[in-house]
Amino acid sequence: MSIQGVQPKLSAVLNTRKNSFEIVEINGRFIIKPQHEIYAQMPENEDLTMKMAAITGVETPLHGLIWCKDGSLSYFIKRFDRTGREGKFAVEDFAQLAGLSRDTKYDYTIEKAIKLIESNCTFPVVEKYKFFRLVLFCFLTGNEDMHLKNFSVITRNGKIELAPAYDLLNSTLVMGGAEEEMALMLAGKRKEFRKRELIDYFGKEKLLLPDKAVDNLLGQFEKALPLLINLIDSSFLEQKTKEQYKDMVKQRFDRLLVF
Repeated sequence: MSIQGVQPKLSAVLNTRKNSFEIVEINGRFIIKPQHEIYAQMPENEDLTMKMAAITGVETPLHGLIWCKDGSLSYFIKRFDRTGREGKFAVEDFAQLAGLSRDTKYDYTIEKAIKLIESNCTFPVVEKYKFFRLVLFCFLTGNEDMHLKNFSVITRNGKIELAPAYDLLNSTLVMGGAEEEMALMLAGKRKEFRKRELIDYFGKEKLLLPDKAVDNLLGQFEKALPLLINLIDSSFLEQKTKEQYKDMVKQRFDRLLVF
């Protein structure tokens, strides 16, 4: 089941005079995600995870948390497919590129997704490095719901590239645990990943990234690790959830170093 698929979403515009969001039917420039009646603290989780992504170098849109009239927190994100007053950027998610639908968005592999990047992006080598960073980040942060519709390409300034990241959250914590670690199969499996599959196979063999580039990215993650832990500590998550999130990030980073 897709976590994001069950989360309520509202379209909104920013009223600068009142310094508040207004819900609209069309032409919204922001997406608002309020609290879910079953899954606790999804807005807090997504805001934190998106901020963690930005720290590790993943491109993210403007986003944050807002207090609602009932005292709850909602998550907001600015739409990256809009420009100017009425302009739009062309955006296609990986399911569209692969000729699949919402019903078949899990029926794919990371290896095939690499081919989508190579076939559609203007500078595939650059985008494959960005893809590598994003997939590793999702593994580190317990996001086992990154199906094909959660990856997209965008056309900006005549260049087709990976779109800014969206729908990033620790879905494992939301669900109280998960049997899988990735929504899309990699190296014939969806769990129990280590250096062998993520670094040597995915990064070097399939993405064809140079050893120096892979080592540099791992170094960036290692350097960012204390910042990620501090960010979790300062988040709006409940204390128990904070501890679980920190433990997962540390344990999964350690697994990236073990063959």
